[in-house]
Amino acid sequence: MAREFTSVGVVGLGTMGAGIVEVFARNGIDVVAVEISEAAVERGRVTLTGSTDRAVAKGKLAEADRDALLSRVDFQVGLDALHSVDLVIEAVPEHLDLKQRIFAELDRVCKPEAILATNTSSLSVTEISVATTRPNQVIGIHFFNPAPVMKLVEVVRTVVTSADVVADVEALCARLGKVDVTINDRAGFIANALLFGYLNHAVSMFEGRYATREDIDAAMKLGCGLPMGPLALMDLIGLDTAYEILDTMYRRGGRDRRHAPVPLIKQMVTAGLLGRKSGRGFYTYERPGSPVVVPDEQTPVAAESALADGARAIAKVGVVGSGTMATGIIEVFAKAGYEVVSVTRGAEKSAKVFEAVKTSLNKGVVRGKLSETDRDAALGRINWSATLEHLADVDLVVEAVVEELSVKKALFASLDEICKPGVVLATTTSSLPVIDVAMATQRPADVVGLHFFNPAPIMPLVEVVRTIRTSAETTATARAVCAALGKTGVVCGDRSGFIVNALLFPYLNDAVKMLEASYSTADDIDHAMKLGCGYPMGPFELLDVVGLDVSLAIQRELYLELREPGFAPAPLLEHLVTAGYLGRKSGRGFRDHTRR
Repeated sequence: MAREFTSVGVVGLGTMGAGIVEVFARNGIDVVAVEISEAAVERGRVTLTGSTDRAVAKGKLAEADRDALLSRVDFQVGLDALHSVDLVIEAVPEHLDLKQRIFAELDRVCKPEAILATNTSSLSVTEISVATTRPNQVIGIHFFNPAPVMKLVEVVRTVVTSADVVADVEALCARLGKVDVTINDRAGFIANALLFGYLNHAVSMFEGRYATREDIDAAMKLGCGLPMGPLALMDLIGLDTAYEILDTMYRRGGRDRRHAPVPLIKQMVTAGLLGRKSGRGFYTYERPGSPVVVPDEQTPVAAESALADGARAIAKVGVVGSGTMATGIIEVFAKAGYEVVSVTRGAEKSAKVFEAVKTSLNKGVVRGKLSETDRDAALGRINWSATLEHLADVDLVVEAVVEELSVKKALFASLDEICKPGVVLATTTSSLPVIDVAMATQRPADVVGLHFFNPAPIMPLVEVVRTIRTSAETTATARAVCAALGKTGVVCGDRSGFIVNALLFPYLNDAVKMLEASYSTADDIDHAMKLGCGYPMGPFELLDVVGLDVSLAIQRELYLELREPGFAPAPLLEHLVTAGYLGRKSGRGFRDHTRR
């Protein structure tokens, strides 16, 4: 029988602490909210009342319920006020010595049976617990920000935490309406261990001027459906907080270089560029604490003027290929008003592509997203061919054939002979070096990568990949075409994975390594990333959808190019692929899909 918590204490009333106070008070539990001074208590009170007032204004909380909630909170200065509570949660800044001092004092003040919990997101719960004489009653209860909204709680047990304490806290999480995942005391736990390696990698991309901050963030939001881009998220978390978490994870987690804070982060923290809370981080904000981004010296110039700068006029487009991607790209260009020449390897394949495009357009009509007139006009703009010679008068060629370098190089060599001067030649490769394809021609300045995402008619992102030989005019033309298609074009260099895959797949690989180490289950890891970070899919759900063989191939390419030890494919991923467990397409991957 789980113990009944009638009163809890919360130490530290910053954003996180005030949010935790609100969670308990919303659920009928009396809270003693403690800070170090009257001024700090007042700041906590303002944070809590502001949050509850906003909930009332949005219709998510009745005025009477708000008043009852606030009446359950007893604001106090000093830890002595916690002498009779059943549970204390500490939510002070991430400094081990500070937390240890507080826990030593809580051990003295609190009644013997009280549970002492820390909300740390990266520090060792074990090291905090040994500051007390009751380490078996110390546990981690890691809420996510904003605590009243986020459903996930990581319950972190040490090697000496009592099983009864774990069970009591799990039952409490259920009472609070939270989903808990119970894990052992390891650097970063689940969510931060997976999230911060990805954030650090994104900062290194920006530091190396591989892509702009806007393009990195847009790529991950539009290409992966994430709620925020990584650099905007760093600003929200706070660069000082992010630095402390990364540094702690690096020191506690086996000194994995992927968690070693990128030097730019420390430089920005030293310069006071902490993110939203200071008014400036990777972006500049209206004022400290504001979420409103304002233009600064790094803000791109208006798209219209940038795209007009040397962009060539494109009226007629050739698309080579007959697969799903080629079919989607043909539809996208035809709907946008371009005349399209579709080239396949025979009349039979052209007929199949025609039927696929027609079926997709008909679905658009049925769903009310396209009129019958527009559908007929789009189909009327497409010319079907089985010979590359019909591309002699196009302005742009988009290649979407099989991902084999030899095939693409042979095709581009042929296009070089057939196409008129000034034509932009684009490859949709997602993993091969664009420069290798470009050098198969005598016009590498005209070659660019246009990486559409699947399904092309729906996904709003296109990665525009420029090689060291791609001209500024060709890049501008590619960006202009993306804008004309209603897509967001993000520009990046010709490097393995481009932006999206280079950031996404190491994160997925890290999740596999976490499972491989038996740290947590696939279900709990998926829950952690969906509920704790707002991801649309958990890593194992996504791996099974993408295909484990595809994921392994991409991870191998990243590892071969970057030679970063942390990018080495997880052995478990390799073993599953060898066993034929490829994900949904084979019926089994990390989960068995034959029973669903």
